[in-house]
Amino acid sequence: MKKYIFLIIIFVSAFAKAQDTPITAFLEKWENSKNYLVEMAAAMPEDAYDFKPTERQKTFKEQLLHIKGNMDWLSTTYFAKDKKDTKKQTYTTKAEVIKALKEAFDNTTTIIKTATPEELKEIVEFFAGPKTKLQILNLLQDHVTHHRGQLIVYLNLNDVKPPKYRGW
Repeated sequence: MKKYIFLIIIFVSAFAKAQDTPITAFLEKWENSKNYLVEMAAAMPEDAYDFKPTERQKTFKEQLLHIKGNMDWLSTTYFAKDKKDTKKQTYTTKAEVIKALKEAFDNTTTIIKTATPEELKEIVEFFAGPKTKLQILNLLQDHVTHHRGQLIVYLNLNDVKPPKYRGW
């Protein structure tokens, strides 16, 4: 019995260790966020990618590309060690949009993995005033969540059942 309790303690301890910093906690949630958003993008029929609920809103595709662009901008501007010039690309098909979205999530993951806990305390200039890099990290996830919530409505308006939510 003591052997099993010991193994459980080791397992729980290892699991807790996986989220012992803001970076590791972010990366676990980020991967989940990626999978959830990609499921939404896959669920929408390609002929509905140009759907928008009202004239003043973005289309489904524009929302996805806006999320991608924001990830690229925040991660490279505030976290990348090597700043690379990225040329503007056009994505016309559902498959291209989904591929670009996955790449943006993966690139952000690669960049954030290099950040240190000390770096998250650094203050950077942001259009909303000085922010810590930890605040920028939180904004990365918050922005995806904000627009993903809008996309659930887009799916429902097209009689597409959204993927089941999962918090972690």
